[in-house]
Amino acid sequence: MLKSNLTQRFLLVIFAIIAAIIAAFYLYSVPLIKSKVFEIERNANHIALNNVFELAAKMHSSSREYQEQVLESHRQRLRAVVDSAAFFFARQYELARNSGMSDEEARRYIFQQLRTLTYGEGDYVWIVDDSFTLVSHPDPAYQGRSTYELVDENGQLIIPPVIDAALADGEGFYKYRWSRLNEKQKQEKFSYVKHFPEWHFVIGAGVYIDDVDAEVAARREAALAELREAFAEIKIAKTGYLFIFDSSGRMLVHPNRNIDGSIFHTLKNPVTGNTIMQDLISVADTGKELYYKWDRPTDPGNYVYEKVSLVRYLPGFDWYIGSTIYLEELQASSEVLADRILIIATVALLAASILAFVFVNMVTRPIRKLSETAVRISAGELEATTQIRRDDEIGVLAGAFDRMVDRLRQNIALLDDKVNERTLELDHRNQQLHQAMEEISAASRNLKLVEERQRLILDALPAQIAYVDNQQRYVFVNEGYASAFGLSKPEVIGRHLREIVGPKMYEDIHPQVERALEGTSSTFEYPLEIDGKTSITKRTLMPFEPEPGRVLGLINLSLDITAEREGERRLQAAQRMHTVGQIAGGLSHDFNNLLSILQGNLLAIQDNPATPKELLRHIEPAIRATRRGADITQRLLAFARRQPLSPSRIDLNALMGDCLALIGSSLPTNITQTLVMDDDLWQPLADPGQLEDALVNLAFNARTVMPEGGELRIHISNRSVSQTLLLDEQVALGDYVEISVCDTGCGFSQEGMERAFEPFFTTRKVENSSGLGLSMVYGFVKQSNGYIALSNHTGGGACVTILLPADRRVPESRAIGTGDSDTSAERGLILLLDDEDDLREVVRNQLSDLGYQVIESREPREACELIDSLPELNGLVSDIVMPGGINGYDVARRMRQHHPQSAVVLISGFASRHDERPSDCRLLPLLRKPFTRDQLGRALQGGEARNPLTQEQER
Repeated sequence: MLKSNLTQRFLLVIFAIIAAIIAAFYLYSVPLIKSKVFEIERNANHIALNNVFELAAKMHSSSREYQEQVLESHRQRLRAVVDSAAFFFARQYELARNSGMSDEEARRYIFQQLRTLTYGEGDYVWIVDDSFTLVSHPDPAYQGRSTYELVDENGQLIIPPVIDAALADGEGFYKYRWSRLNEKQKQEKFSYVKHFPEWHFVIGAGVYIDDVDAEVAARREAALAELREAFAEIKIAKTGYLFIFDSSGRMLVHPNRNIDGSIFHTLKNPVTGNTIMQDLISVADTGKELYYKWDRPTDPGNYVYEKVSLVRYLPGFDWYIGSTIYLEELQASSEVLADRILIIATVALLAASILAFVFVNMVTRPIRKLSETAVRISAGELEATTQIRRDDEIGVLAGAFDRMVDRLRQNIALLDDKVNERTLELDHRNQQLHQAMEEISAASRNLKLVEERQRLILDALPAQIAYVDNQQRYVFVNEGYASAFGLSKPEVIGRHLREIVGPKMYEDIHPQVERALEGTSSTFEYPLEIDGKTSITKRTLMPFEPEPGRVLGLINLSLDITAEREGERRLQAAQRMHTVGQIAGGLSHDFNNLLSILQGNLLAIQDNPATPKELLRHIEPAIRATRRGADITQRLLAFARRQPLSPSRIDLNALMGDCLALIGSSLPTNITQTLVMDDDLWQPLADPGQLEDALVNLAFNARTVMPEGGELRIHISNRSVSQTLLLDEQVALGDYVEISVCDTGCGFSQEGMERAFEPFFTTRKVENSSGLGLSMVYGFVKQSNGYIALSNHTGGGACVTILLPADRRVPESRAIGTGDSDTSAERGLILLLDDEDDLREVVRNQLSDLGYQVIESREPREACELIDSLPELNGLVSDIVMPGGINGYDVARRMRQHHPQSAVVLISGFASRHDERPSDCRLLPLLRKPFTRDQLGRALQGGEARNPLTQEQER
């Protein structure tokens, strides 16, 4: 067959065709495939470098935040250490003092304990007293030494400037140089120092800056370790890798342990003659690749192998992050693929030649089909096959061709899988970075919530808080500060201090503002007047000095202390009135005894027929004087709340009719009186006679201050108190009748408002003014469980307002039990008991003049013995307050027990109130000293003197 020309030509033609087809396929497809594979490997190198650079950038941002967190953590810990040491000192000092230690012993004992207190990396607490002496320090070399002896390497004082700053600021953070324990080399130290003026020392605690830097460096080394782990997982071609170096030429991360951590800035680039480091830095972040020649691990020292590098620069860490790979490795995949295609093509060519040689007649059609398939494949249709199924050589050739195409397709698919796997890995890294960014965003949102919560707390505080910068413009105010000036917070922010507080207040507080801006705190009180209302505020101006000597502004803290000052004034007034009342009550008792003696003797002289008429002219004024003295003591007793009251439910309509008639007859014609009474008035619970006297006193006071005439107005109304109300004191909740007595006179002066209720205080210039009118009214009101207040009208005139407890219920009629009146009771033997000899003599003469036989006693026990031994006793006249353990009530009970039908009359200079008497003695008559002979006779002859000793029935 080979001898046949046709066969030779056919074979040559077929061979040429097959060769041409394979050559066309190789020349057209292989360069394109090689170019695409090279670009894919190159882009993968770029993507890996960029992702690593982004990861490093995120780590740098995290490191900066971590550095701030470390510093803030140390600040909080140092504050906690100092506060704990202060709490420990206070607690131990109290225990030591309670155990009997002196102040010096207690301090020495506690300082010794604090010397052993440590925290952190061997850090400790130190204490310096006001004399700048280290009273507590763990190093014996410094314990007890003056800080003025301790200097740094330059001979400058170390501790005194810090103490001076702490004394000025109260507390703060300071830097200075100090050596560690058991070391001599001084290092930078960051300390929190706080002044405790009540203990006369400062407490300090600190941390060495090296320790803080070590934490940050550890964080940075952790980032490098994390990058090393990431680099180990990243593959670039076969031997490509990533590396990191800094501007000093130190290789921070490199897969070659001989180079990792070394200084490589002396290594030269054989191509340019420059150092490799210079060439790498020159292309950093330019997007350009550096081509240079280097040796191989298998061929060290032979710098003939081309490499390509890409570099990015991270300024925060001063890192240069680069990737490097041998150029032939980037081309290796495409070269391998091309070689495989070439081998397959050669095999196919040989197979086709053999098939054409053996089966010439069966070659034409399959070769044509093969050529068609080859054209389709060359056009990029890699899924095309020959579809030839034969068991001969042509079938084998077709199968081989299909397998060649399938293997090519598999290689391309394998390459796609590797690219997809690398892409998924990079996506996972990106997700991790995204999660880190979300955590940072969440932390930022939490910080904003904390700031908003602090604003709400500051607005809710009952204080005025503001921050003013060093240009005296408002930067921050809380709601209380803005409201105090009738403004909103946006209306205050940004404006000058003078615009808000006004010119007058600004001039008043300007010296304190200047001192605060110079670094000195000040506290003062200032009356703040807004919309006509004055309030007393306590203001503290504190400088905001984040750094020593640098004042950025001032902080204002103001508290309203108006209620506190008013409470102090009212308490002092109440204490003064209580003291004066006690003195007045005691004086009244003694004065009544003296008046009884004087009045009794003067009346006896007046009733004696032998008294000369010339003497009677002098006696009558003396008697009137004693009665006037008795009236004064009655007013003193009213002020002291010891006057006898007979409280009942008062019909105001009936009482005011009689009272107005009495007042009207005493007022001049140029004074008009007006009475306004509400409908359905409740009935106050008080003594009607004392209420009438109080209204008459108030009317007379009004008459005195209106010499030219005017109007006296009395207004009576019901009032239910269900909220806080303040008159002379806080009013208890309940129902009251309010009585207001107002005039159109000159009103109360400031002194009069403060001292009106004091006995003997008067503003009148007349000689017959006792100064007890308002004192009596005050005593009656307080004795009746009521309240009173003084005020001035805006248009002129004074007003006295009284609140008396009232009962809304309709009064029920009850029978009042009285003893049988026996005006003709026989006179007999009377027992007279009083410890005052002169007074007892006067009463004895009065009883004798009334026809009674009298037996005297000055001691209660003696009187009780006489009661037991004298069955013929017909009556008892006894003082109440007696020396010893027995009083007049006890003697009266003894008299009732042994002589049930006898007359019993009690006498007293105090004239005890009805509700202060024992319940079984309330029905007995009580005479207030001084009394007349006729009053004594009526009391002995009245039916009440023979009432039994029983519990008083409710009226």
